[in-house]
Amino acid sequence: MRYSQLFIPTLREAPADAEAISHKLLVRAGFVRQLASGLYIYLPIGWKVLNKINTIIREEMNAIGAQEISMPVLHPAEIWQQTGRWNEIGDEMFRLRDRKGSDMCLGMTHEEIITWLASREIRSYKELPQIWYQIQTKLRDEARPKSGILRTREFLMKDSYSFDTDERSLQKSYNLHIEAYNRIFERCGLKFYRVDSDPGMMGGAIAHEYMAPSEAGEDDVALCAKCGYSANVELAESVPPAIDSVDRDFEEIETPEKRTVGEVSAFLKLSPAHFIKSLLVISEKEPVLALIRGDQKLHENKLQKIIGNFRHASRDEAKEILGVEAGFIGPMGHNVKTVADEVLQKGCFISGANKPHYHAGGIKAGREFSPGWADIHVAQEGDGCPGCGEPLHIEKVIEIGNTFKLGTKYSMPLRAFYLDESGREKPVVMGSYGIGPARVAAAAVEQSHDDNGIIWPESIAPFDVIILPLNVKDEKTRETAEHIHNELIRKNVDALLDDRDERAGTKFKDADLIGIPLQIVIGERNLKEGLVEIKSRSTGKAEKIKIDKAVKTACDNIA
Repeated sequence: MRYSQLFIPTLREAPADAEAISHKLLVRAGFVRQLASGLYIYLPIGWKVLNKINTIIREEMNAIGAQEISMPVLHPAEIWQQTGRWNEIGDEMFRLRDRKGSDMCLGMTHEEIITWLASREIRSYKELPQIWYQIQTKLRDEARPKSGILRTREFLMKDSYSFDTDERSLQKSYNLHIEAYNRIFERCGLKFYRVDSDPGMMGGAIAHEYMAPSEAGEDDVALCAKCGYSANVELAESVPPAIDSVDRDFEEIETPEKRTVGEVSAFLKLSPAHFIKSLLVISEKEPVLALIRGDQKLHENKLQKIIGNFRHASRDEAKEILGVEAGFIGPMGHNVKTVADEVLQKGCFISGANKPHYHAGGIKAGREFSPGWADIHVAQEGDGCPGCGEPLHIEKVIEIGNTFKLGTKYSMPLRAFYLDESGREKPVVMGSYGIGPARVAAAAVEQSHDDNGIIWPESIAPFDVIILPLNVKDEKTRETAEHIHNELIRKNVDALLDDRDERAGTKFKDADLIGIPLQIVIGERNLKEGLVEIKSRSTGKAEKIKIDKAVKTACDNIA
């Protein structure tokens, strides 16, 4: 391919609203352009990267016996209504009506559609197991699209679905996907973690996420270097550091105008870990007092699983329900349901005294308050691992894939049944598995770049080699570049020849910005000695070699 014939509109400056490195570099290097909020056009080299990622995905999915299909993006509402998700999913779903007035939606995922298909095609245990997959467009009306192609309203997704006779067979399909995913992300050159996760709207009992570490990530994972424990902070467990606590009698302490844990702990010159935060929330059934240690944060998802949907009480509601101003609420003496974090079971603490401008010391579980106990705190850096007790590390990550054991969540309402060996009708047991190719590309950029631009992993780079003749007006330079380019193409190497009549500095800058792994530099001075220069984009290491060795050396350097 010749650079002069290829559309690569590089830019000196990144978009003013770009924050993530991948967003800045993919726009500057001419891989993508934004059409509207959360909507991106993939330019030629951007589409090449996605296709290379998709090729790896297809190869590894096919290797585990998965079969590729294609399902519509436009879905009738009635199928989603049968599973209940039509009403469960909120504004994230694009909804519309066709000209006949029928309710429709744009698919944000395809569990309903694939199950509808299975319910009509699978009849016997002899037809199971099955794994079907597609690489298809999805649409989600994101409230806050951002970070370039990391969070968009339209995106490409590899989604696969397994159909099995029972849980044991499902585990085999699940394991096949784990093996395939590990190979996919390794081949794409990513550092990644597989972590426990919350099934969320997908449902089912067990779920995992594949996470690529990056400062641009919107998720956090808790990791233990010793025993390998790993979980999304959405559900991670941890053991907060123990505190030195001496039993003391209950006593009131005047704390004028000091309301927050930070203010009172500074006033009393004590660590926030010696305090109890008393937070009033309003569930759909009743008010609930949630108690956590002063150095911890309330994990709203964990609490929601216990009490259902809730919101935080206003100051007026707190005064009306508990009879005390917010900021001075303590865990004692309230006639409301109370849920306390398990770490508060041991020790003596300080909290609000349930009267203005006073806090109380010597508060002890079982003596001053008797709540229901649960893990409702957010795992934090330095907390103990729930498995081995070693300190946890919290890392920001990008979600690049997920796996869900759906069980019979969809097969039951959509009547995807099969006949077992005895002729009895049973529901198909399902799994669902996703990968975001664009997220893989963005994560690769986040993990591999420098001040000059992108450094693509070799397997997903838009080209394997870029040939840089520094003076295309010089006949020998031009002929040498053409010869090397043609020989590389003949050997099935994806080579780009920068045949533009541009200054050497411009060519070097563009080559580094685009991030092609290998550069072959052809300059008049080296040519006089029968040499060209081969340079690695990732290491910056360059070596001069004989012209007749250039093609072989380049091929040897391409994985």
